[in-house]
Amino acid sequence: MNRLADRVTGPVLAPRDKGYDEERAGWQTARRHRPDLVVGATGPADVQAAVTYAQEHGLPVGVQGTGHASAVGPAEGGVLITTARMSAVRVDADAGTAWVAAGTRWDQVIDRTAPAGLAPLSGSAPRVGAVSYTLGGGLALLSRSFGYAADHVRGLDVVTADGRLRHVTQDSDPDLFWALRGGRDNFGVVTGMEIDLMPVATLFGGVLIFPVEKAAEVFGTYLQWAATVPEAMNSSIALISLPDVPAIPEPMRGRHTVHVRIACAAGAPGAGERLVAPLRAIGPMLDTLGELAYADAGSIYNDPVAPGAVESGTAMLGELDATAVRTVLDLAGPHAPVPHIVELRHLGGRLAHPPAVANAIGNRDARYLLNVISRLERADLTQIRPAHARMFEAIGPWSTGGRFLNFMNGENAAAQVRSAYNPTDHRRLTALKAVHDPANVFRLNHNIPPGRGPVRD
Repeated sequence: MNRLADRVTGPVLAPRDKGYDEERAGWQTARRHRPDLVVGATGPADVQAAVTYAQEHGLPVGVQGTGHASAVGPAEGGVLITTARMSAVRVDADAGTAWVAAGTRWDQVIDRTAPAGLAPLSGSAPRVGAVSYTLGGGLALLSRSFGYAADHVRGLDVVTADGRLRHVTQDSDPDLFWALRGGRDNFGVVTGMEIDLMPVATLFGGVLIFPVEKAAEVFGTYLQWAATVPEAMNSSIALISLPDVPAIPEPMRGRHTVHVRIACAAGAPGAGERLVAPLRAIGPMLDTLGELAYADAGSIYNDPVAPGAVESGTAMLGELDATAVRTVLDLAGPHAPVPHIVELRHLGGRLAHPPAVANAIGNRDARYLLNVISRLERADLTQIRPAHARMFEAIGPWSTGGRFLNFMNGENAAAQVRSAYNPTDHRRLTALKAVHDPANVFRLNHNIPPGRGPVRD
């Protein structure tokens, strides 16, 4: 440890050291990795030193991002690299690009890009770590309009398992560049990325909130509506069990409500208003839809900022029908013993198209992403896990069999990780893992193990 501390500018902490618990803490408090050492990296050189030390001592490496991003776990031992101190953004407005350091959150990127009338492909939670989000795919507020965030990466600075810092692009190393965009932290520790920015300054967005008594009508109308909207329209629908606490305004406090979230890319004046008319006709109890500056788009989902203990699961779905709606409402309505957030995010649009430069993101044929979330302070884990299992089993007839890596929240079984990729792509990833990380040093994650055979099928 002393040898590593001499080579690292940031803190190097063992379990007995003051500050260890704070350094290893992430947004997800239900799962905390307990490493032998946690390294608070201040830059690429610290990351190189930590990876080299782990290699020399036969230790696995994990990476903990910022904001909602957390290390997968819990795992015992190894070296955990935290990136929160590596926060920097450089914007090239003329080129429409930005360079983002490993520990930067999306809200920090947005603050720098908004004055130029540009926006990154950030998600519903502005405080999520930009790099980890992007490497896992990056399902953005405007992804139906522009594709996954990973589709718009131009270059990556990455420390690979041999301790080298490399600048990786489609031209310099197409195989590694392909694998990093979708393989997350299985192939190295990304210390910075160059991304495309979108010419978006404002959008039409907000939320429609309905009482649970209208849930069947809202869900049914939403599915019919979603099948007709253009790529400019991005949306989700969620059945939410709200706690009975003062922070929740009346009349929603302690109730189940249905939330339809809208983010419509700029178009002809009034286009967003016309598109949402069928949903508004149902009669929401709250309607916040209107023109928003992209910098204020986090208000659409209003995701929690404070760390919390949650259990969640995800599944990619095909086309849905009235029976699918009844299935969800029967298991997650007001009579359900476990409070949930059950959300359907509308996919398709540009998400279904292969990007200009191929990457490892799978399941592009899915039409919806189902996410089920329960907070542990509202139910015991012994109740939550069986309830989630019932939900995913019941929705099975509509499932494509895939999952989305960024929403897996600690699920780390090999079959679950494989399901995030197309089968041929997963085989290629395991072959590339054998080339770039044959000892599987980067394994404290949603792991892709080293495989055998050729890199390409």
